[in-house]
Amino acid sequence: MRTKRPVVWTDIFSGVSRLDDGTGIRVDTPAWVAWLDAPTTTSFAYPIDNAAQGYIEAFMTVRKERRQRGGAYWSVYWHVGGRMRKAYVGRTVAVTDARLRAIAADLLDSVQHPGADDPSTVPDDDALSTPSPTCP
Repeated sequence: MRTKRPVVWTDIFSGVSRLDDGTGIRVDTPAWVAWLDAPTTTSFAYPIDNAAQGYIEAFMTVRKERRQRGGAYWSVYWHVGGRMRKAYVGRTVAVTDARLRAIAADLLDSVQHPGADDPSTVPDDDALSTPSPTCP
């Protein structure tokens, strides 16, 4: 029998995201980071909201993965249309509500507008904030 994967839900009135695993841990708090760092935490689900239609399109799975260089990294997986889509989230401190919402929006956009940029190459936060060099 499958175990139930914890899900992050956002309250539509307050905008606060919480984990539904019985603890009610609020996302983007020290308790959230501690929960993510725990050895027993390996994955959770995050909704992909379709704001234009007013419903949840699907859920993406956020998984902790060990890399050869050491440490834990988080990646997002979403199976849609017979294709597995993957996006890199980053280390534990990068697993924020804003980052997960941005990845979910990019994944949804890639399905709604085929031929756009590949979502498996979603840039990390550092790449988004680093200005590109200019040529003289």
